[in-house]
Amino acid sequence: MIASQRNGHGPNNLGYRKLFGVLGPSTNTIVQPDFDDMRPYGVTNHYSRIVVDDAQAVSNESFMAGTMEISRNTADAVRGVMTCRPDYLVMGMSAVTFYGGAEGGRRWREQIESLSGVGVSTGAEAVVAALAAYGKPRRVAVVSPYWPAANIEVVRYLADHGYETVRDIPLQCASWTAIAQVTEQRLRAAFHALDGDDVDAIIQVGTNLSAVRFAAAAELWLGKPVIAINTATYWHALRANRIDDRMPGFGRLLSDF
Repeated sequence: MIASQRNGHGPNNLGYRKLFGVLGPSTNTIVQPDFDDMRPYGVTNHYSRIVVDDAQAVSNESFMAGTMEISRNTADAVRGVMTCRPDYLVMGMSAVTFYGGAEGGRRWREQIESLSGVGVSTGAEAVVAALAAYGKPRRVAVVSPYWPAANIEVVRYLADHGYETVRDIPLQCASWTAIAQVTEQRLRAAFHALDGDDVDAIIQVGTNLSAVRFAAAAELWLGKPVIAINTATYWHALRANRIDDRMPGFGRLLSDF
């Protein structure tokens, strides 16, 4: 058990193992409860909202512009959450962490680390770490709530790390809040469309898309890794902080690795 000593006055009463600052768009209603559901005892999550309008992402251009607004406003959310002196930051938004390939993702994380002075888990790097934990299944398929231009960035990022995206589906949600309204029926249809003998693993990105439990169930009926971005990101944050608790119900990442 690792006590959080960063404040210099002994461990926090509730977050005596680690205090996590969680950064997510103000329109996101999924990542906060998802991360809390995966929170082991002695770890606490402290959510800081990246204030953005509910962008009507009805085209490639407006979607990409909306995600860049999120990126620009992240610094204010970082400064806000750092006042509670968290030990580590967990990114509750994923799109921009894939932009610019492996180099772009690394630079983006380093900017946040420089601003905060603590480590950061991002969705993009967490997905790559999750694939490595599963034994590096090379041929993948991707589903997102994004528009095609953002999926291109995800595919590029994965390619930089040696993964071939066989198929991808952008669900093209009409707004940020509409992402949280994607039904399990629509997600199930997407998983079936993505799956095939030529696919070794399925990846879901987009943190406002509710998929942590659905992906865990899909692993059972597809018989292959199904990685939900919120599961991967929180798993990555726990393991980066040497918290090795195993939890059932969220797929093999949290139960086996």
